[in-house]
Amino acid sequence: METMARYLGYAIPLLLAALCAPGIALAQPYPAKPVRVVIVFPAGGSNDVTGRIVFAKLSEMTGQPFVLENRGGAGGTIGSEIVAKSPPDGYTVMVQSTTHIANAHLYKKLPYDVLKDFIGVTTLARQVGVLVVHPSMPVKSVRELVALAKRRPGQIVYAGAGNGSYAHMAMALFVSMSGTNMLNVQYRGAGPGNIAIIAGETQAMLTTLGSIAPHIKAGQVRALGVSLDTRTSQFPEIPAIAESVPGYEFTGWVGCFVPAGTPRAIVDALNAAIKKVLENPDAATRLADLTLDPLHMTPEQFAQRLQADYDKYADVVRISGAKIE
Repeated sequence: METMARYLGYAIPLLLAALCAPGIALAQPYPAKPVRVVIVFPAGGSNDVTGRIVFAKLSEMTGQPFVLENRGGAGGTIGSEIVAKSPPDGYTVMVQSTTHIANAHLYKKLPYDVLKDFIGVTTLARQVGVLVVHPSMPVKSVRELVALAKRRPGQIVYAGAGNGSYAHMAMALFVSMSGTNMLNVQYRGAGPGNIAIIAGETQAMLTTLGSIAPHIKAGQVRALGVSLDTRTSQFPEIPAIAESVPGYEFTGWVGCFVPAGTPRAIVDALNAAIKKVLENPDAATRLADLTLDPLHMTPEQFAQRLQADYDKYADVVRISGAKIE
């Protein structure tokens, strides 16, 4: 009875259901102590926003702190290396995006293998991008921006969130498909990149809606088009880029990872807990309002997506011309 009481003291019904599922058994309930959550980008971007919403709710549900730690820099590779070299016990978790996969093609050598040294627990949210310009730009549509860029080749500067970031790859693909020539300046994350375009240091950016939406609403930037092939339900007034650049579509994801070797029982328990968070009306609404559409996958589904994106990003990185020694 004493053992059962201790167990119930730690585990909420959510994790009891996960841990009691067939084939899952742990020596003690998970989580039994605070969990370190490494967000590999600075505060203010979609990775940070998603991580804070999801893991704040997870802390509330489990009764254990999920302690967030921003370790930005080098396109997320600094934080990723920390996680790759952490004990595979479920108490170090990583929040990363599709940049994780792009880095495999950008860097000549990484201190870890993006596929082999991590287990993808689940995606957390789908990232939808939006092309924005500084309000001083004399353009109000994608077509007008393309026309201006063709009249002024190499003169329009766009901000990125670091080499290989979603913002970098999405804009590089847009420049390629629109037949334009723009200069890019990469910042250390979406937050600093957003600040740059708001301040007028750069003129354009194709970043995640989740990170820039408040600034669109405040009139600090002008939205021209979203990166879906259709308009979004949250911002139906913003056209799809594909309406002006046929065939353009580029979405990403924010995901949760643990070091390779983490016991499957812990991976499954964390996956089940996050699924409950993403189904929670409060968390789901907060994410969706920022066009960070809640997106849950099983570890197997996420592994398939990671491999597919690995192949896709090889082409996108080649188009961008980006390489990091």
